[in-house]
Amino acid sequence: MDTRLLEVFRAVARYGSITTAARQLSFTQSAVSRQIAALEAELGARVFDRLPRGVALTEEGRALLPHAEAVLDRLTAARRDLDALRGLGGGRLRVGAFPTAVAALVPRALATFREAYPDVALSLVEGTTPVLLDRLAAGDADVAVVSFSPTGPIDQARFELHHLLDERLLVAVARGHRLARRRTVRLADLTGDPFVVGSATAEETLLRASLPSGFQPRIDLVAAEWTGKLGLVAAGLGVALVPALAVRGTPADVALLRLHADDESVRRVFAATAAGRTVPPTVARFLTHLRGPPKLSAPRADEFARAGSSNPASSQKERS
Repeated sequence: MDTRLLEVFRAVARYGSITTAARQLSFTQSAVSRQIAALEAELGARVFDRLPRGVALTEEGRALLPHAEAVLDRLTAARRDLDALRGLGGGRLRVGAFPTAVAALVPRALATFREAYPDVALSLVEGTTPVLLDRLAAGDADVAVVSFSPTGPIDQARFELHHLLDERLLVAVARGHRLARRRTVRLADLTGDPFVVGSATAEETLLRASLPSGFQPRIDLVAAEWTGKLGLVAAGLGVALVPALAVRGTPADVALLRLHADDESVRRVFAATAAGRTVPPTVARFLTHLRGPPKLSAPRADEFARAGSSNPASSQKERS
C-alpha cells in the first residue's frame, strides 16, 4: 500500500473535510478525492461517508485510523533515525584494535570523535589482528585497527585497508647499558645480548616481522605485559624490541635506540573494514580522527624524534 494514501486518509479524518485536507496538503480537492477512492478500492471498503458538509469516518474508517497513524508514526521515526545516523546524532561505532594501538592511537581518536559526536554509542574490543579480522567479517565490529602479519597477508578481497601509519621498531636498553648513549645501533651490536620477549610463540611473530633473516636473537626471559618486559630491561636483564607506538609507555630508566637503516623494518598499520559493505557514516568520520594529528607528550618527545616516527602512542602489550 502506498503510504501517501494513508497520509491523505489521516488528514481527511483529522479535518473532517476533503477541501480542508487538500489545502493543508497543498493538493487539489480532486486529487484528494481520487486518493481516497483509490484507498477504498484497495481496501474493498468505504472509509468515509460523504455528507452535505464534509465527511465522516465509517466503521471501517475508524478501525483503519489507529493503524494508519501507527504506520505513519513509525515511518516518521525511521526517517528521524536515518537523519540522525547521517548527521551522527545517534547510532553506534564498534572499534577493534591490537593492544599497542589501544594504548594511545585509538583512544586519542575515540576521544576526539566523542567530543565531535557525543550521541554516538562507542565500544572497543582489543585483540590480535587475526581475531579482529574474524570479528569484522562476522559483523561484530565496524572497523578494526590491524597490522600486516608476517605469517600471511591480509585478504584484500575480504577486507578494505585504509593506511594509517608505518611504525618502526626501537631497541630498549637499560640506561646503564653499554649502548645507551648511542642514537642508532646495528643488530650486530646486540648479538651477545639476551632479548626479553612477550611470549615464546607470539613474540616470535613480532621478531620475524622486525628483524632481517639471518639474525637469531638470544631469548632468555619471557614477560607477557609491557610493564614486566620493560622492568626486566631496566634491571639490565636484557634488551627488547619496542614498537614506536609504545614510546610513551617507556619508563625513564630505559633508553630507546633506533636501529640502523640497513637493519630496521617498518610495520604497516591499517584501519580495516569489511569489503563489499557500505561504510557507515560513523566509520567514515572515525577514519579521519584516526588519521588526525598526533599528540606527543613532552617527556618522550626527544626519544620519539630519535625513533624517526610521526605517530606516537603507548602500549601495555604487543601482539599484532
